[in-house]
Amino acid sequence: MNWQDLQTYLGFEATQMYWMIQLCIVSLATFITSYIVKRTLKRLELQFSKTKNPWDHLFVKASRRPTIAFIWLAGLNIIAEIFRSEFDERIHAAISLCREIGIILLLSWFLWRCVKGIENILTTPGKVKKTVDVTTASAVSKLLRAAVVIIAILIVMQSLGYSMSGVLAFGGVGGIAVGFAAKDLLANFFGGLMIYLDRPFAVGDWVRSPDQDIEGTVENIGWRQTRIRTFDKRPLYVPNATFSTISVENPSRMTNRRIKETIGIRYDDAAKLPIIVEKVKKMIELHPDLDTKQIYMVNFNQFGPSSLDFFIYTFTKTIDWKTYHKVKQDVLFKLMDIISNEGAEIAFPTQTLHIQKDPE
Repeated sequence: MNWQDLQTYLGFEATQMYWMIQLCIVSLATFITSYIVKRTLKRLELQFSKTKNPWDHLFVKASRRPTIAFIWLAGLNIIAEIFRSEFDERIHAAISLCREIGIILLLSWFLWRCVKGIENILTTPGKVKKTVDVTTASAVSKLLRAAVVIIAILIVMQSLGYSMSGVLAFGGVGGIAVGFAAKDLLANFFGGLMIYLDRPFAVGDWVRSPDQDIEGTVENIGWRQTRIRTFDKRPLYVPNATFSTISVENPSRMTNRRIKETIGIRYDDAAKLPIIVEKVKKMIELHPDLDTKQIYMVNFNQFGPSSLDFFIYTFTKTIDWKTYHKVKQDVLFKLMDIISNEGAEIAFPTQTLHIQKDPE
């Protein structure tokens, strides 16, 4: 090996050593910076969580992970710039494109987390003065997150050199083919959209259908199907398109619960019936748990086979199922006391047999 070859070799080794030192310094600086920023944002998030304003906490929480990823992306970009002289123009262009796509994805990630955080804030009691309906907030959140994803994909495709007009035209033609192939899926999608817009029910409502064997509590409203928890605790998955063809009853939105009962007393107590009817009506008027602003009636109704029947028709103030039965039980007990205090009895099915004697 001559002197010139030795100088070339030593120069190459020095250059490699210089690159390795720079690589280690940048990697260490990136690691230290990401660690410091991570700890700082965690402390800020903890401090902001104690304030009454939820929006500062939302911004810090949404930006924490994308910020850490951005620091590492910046570190990788610096490393690529260090070795730039060793790359040809195609590799350098690819690195620049990856850097641009990475920034787009990080911004989209940040916006995604912001939308999700806003949904949680608006639906959590105590964080805002007036909470938003869970179903509405979920629908708007899903639409905004879908918009963020679609816009990010379009920008990335444009960065990759695709023509947006061609992509949109292909999407129009492809949409027709997809529409024919996945009409049931689209029907469920638009069915879910109509549920979000018309709001016949919301998450937590008790629903039932007189057309099909559907009854239970709504647990989740998705884009394709709705999950209903039946009263025997089994999950029932109903395609959203079904709700556009059936009638749905929402008992959770009733204003009152009805008490409708028919009571029969013996024919022997016919003279006491008018007094019993009047006292029962007075009891209903004075009952604190019955809504007398609604229609209420106590009337003699019919001559039954073995009883004189009268009915009570009234509404409770509560719509809670458990409380309703307590109120109804109290009304029926008081009704029994009124009948007993008047010396009458509640009739039960009886038959009277008349035996005709033969003439002597």
